[in-house]
Amino acid sequence: MMTYQEILENARTCMGPYCKSCPVCNGLACRNTVPGPGAKGIGTGFIRNYQKWQELCVNMDTICENKIVDTSFTLFGQKAALPVFVAPVGALTLHYGDKLSDLQYNDILVPACADAGIAAFTGDGTNPAVMEGAVGALKRSGGCGVPTVKPWNMEAVREKLELVKTADPFAIAMDIDAAGLPFLKNMTPPAGSKTVDELRQIVEWAEKPFLLKGIMTVQGAKKALEAGASGIVVSNHGGRVLDQCPATADVLPAIVDAVGGRMTVLVDGGIRTGMDVFKALALGADAVLIGRPFVNMVYGGGAEGVKVLVEKLKSELADTMAMCGAHTLSEIKRSMLYGF
Repeated sequence: MMTYQEILENARTCMGPYCKSCPVCNGLACRNTVPGPGAKGIGTGFIRNYQKWQELCVNMDTICENKIVDTSFTLFGQKAALPVFVAPVGALTLHYGDKLSDLQYNDILVPACADAGIAAFTGDGTNPAVMEGAVGALKRSGGCGVPTVKPWNMEAVREKLELVKTADPFAIAMDIDAAGLPFLKNMTPPAGSKTVDELRQIVEWAEKPFLLKGIMTVQGAKKALEAGASGIVVSNHGGRVLDQCPATADVLPAIVDAVGGRMTVLVDGGIRTGMDVFKALALGADAVLIGRPFVNMVYGGGAEGVKVLVEKLKSELADTMAMCGAHTLSEIKRSMLYGF
């Protein structure tokens, strides 16, 4: 089996020209590259996401019972080896290089995630074949994944939901933070932002646990709860991280304090290691989404790359938990972070 570094080095031979497959995916080398993985505008939003996790420090405490660490997690009845899911990614050829189309990427990613004990959120796009391909990959993996529908106009959303339900996924998501994408605004009728009433209708159509991705305020979280969403993803980058926006780690604690316990809270943005996952859980998240590193793993190592990254993250999370005195995810507390 290839090592993580070998897979990353291999990715550098077939990614790009925008993504550099950096040793650390921190948004610096790809800032302001559109198309490409870089952020909207000058790219400070994504960089801030990454840096905030690095600023948080954990409290080491090994005076505790010596027992096996359990990283397992269950999301809406779907068991996972650790509280990590792959974030939805789209327009692979445009942003990451022409080795893989969205359909080819999903055909590798979805079953590889299922085999590795996690699940992927699949993306959506202007080409209907993208969602159709994702649904096909989900069907072949027994519904182990979360199709993510863009905030099209209501008629288009309903059509997409009818399609994705044929795969019987364990949950469905909408990346409401994609509302600013030009191709949505140019639709007839226009698409994008949704009211609470519209979201309530969409939740009803979904007939599955429904996640709203792109929540960055307490007010937004409460509106998602009012609309009947089963969970939210704290995220600021639907298509592109918005400049002059706080890091997801900055807003996460207040959002958890407002709606935690009443809905599932996931967080996305700049999470790169198992220790970062620990920090997110300590701030109150139930689980996390990770995107770009998995793209690199698929380009550089296919299904093997997915397995290697999942094992790396699991090992790092388990090690951090053991060194901080947490043996299950429920034992991870905010007090395990320095200064909290």
